Amino acid sequence: MDVLTNVIQTTGFANITIGNLVMIAVGCVAIYLAIVKGYEPLLLLPIGFGIIAGNIPAIASLPIGVYDTVKNGYTQNSVFSLLYFGVTSGIFPPLIFLGIGAITDFSTLISNPKAVLLGAAAQLGIFATYLGALVLGFSNLEAASIGIIGGADGPTSIFIASQLAPHLLGPIAIAAYSYMALVPIIQPPIMRLLTTRRERVIKMRPPRQVSKREKIVFPIVVTIMAALIAPGSLSLVGMLMLGNLLKESGVTDRLAKTAGNALLDICTILLSFAVGASTQATRIVDGVNVGFLTPKSIGIFVLGLLSFMVATFGGVLFAKIMNLFLKEKINPLIGASGVSAVPDSARVVHHFALKYDKNNHLLMHAMASNVAGVIGSAIAAGVFIGIFR
Repeated sequence: MDVLTNVIQTTGFANITIGNLVMIAVGCVAIYLAIVKGYEPLLLLPIGFGIIAGNIPAIASLPIGVYDTVKNGYTQNSVFSLLYFGVTSGIFPPLIFLGIGAITDFSTLISNPKAVLLGAAAQLGIFATYLGALVLGFSNLEAASIGIIGGADGPTSIFIASQLAPHLLGPIAIAAYSYMALVPIIQPPIMRLLTTRRERVIKMRPPRQVSKREKIVFPIVVTIMAALIAPGSLSLVGMLMLGNLLKESGVTDRLAKTAGNALLDICTILLSFAVGASTQATRIVDGVNVGFLTPKSIGIFVLGLLSFMVATFGGVLFAKIMNLFLKEKINPLIGASGVSAVPDSARVVHHFALKYDKNNHLLMHAMASNVAGVIGSAIAAGVFIGIFR
């Protein structure tokens, strides 16, 4: 009977809590949205499965979760904790940026430098949310990490949280990726509210052809300028531009294909799963519950939503302001793609415009401000890291 009792006590059934059940249900919902609704399946599916795996309870002496170690004269890390090290150490986000750079065409941004302003304007949500988080009682480090959610950039949010507020990494990452997946739901109502039908049908001339020399020089110049403005952004912007240089140089096709395919996919799987597994319902550190189901996590989700909405507002309104001074008007819808959700936000803008004019193709123009938003959010993260670290 003692053996049987011990076996029962080591099972998850004997240790499971209501919080674990709630988080497992959340993981199932994420998988449902990924498979049935098609919302960012490459991200939500491994995150959802990670949430389930991270909330399977185990006895203290059995290292399974991302935070578990056993100390019996030595330290034994769990397998999941080793995967999570790639997140907390900031390894995975720059590698993902390397892959993104290797599959992204910067030609539209090079041909239309004005899009940089739209990408910068969309970062308004980051700094507005930083101030809002301070008002709600978050520390400077926590507020800076939460604010980056407004850029709708999962890797950047994870990177800055790992540097400034690792105890909030789980909620921040889940919020950032959730809002990336909900771009098609969040942005259209805001675009409809801020623009008139006449503005939505503005047609823009096709981007000019960009020379190979420009494509090669661009990532080098951006890296130098971004690093000089915000040295803390070098890890992200530098890797993004390295990936793009591998693609555009024409002499490293194998490296570019590896970075943009195998490496990007591997890092996405490991990062997404590890982030999901980090969302334990309850985790006590120094007598304080720093688990996922806390008032702070709820506040992060609310602030993240407001941040993303403000970022969209900022991009569209700034495009309308630019039109006051431009002879050749731009479609203000492309301001919404100034957030960093590449290429989802650009696609949303494109399809939204097509509803009002089937011949108005804005995808390439929206990609210009979308790429500018990626660079802008990485620089914003670098500014925060430089100030608070």
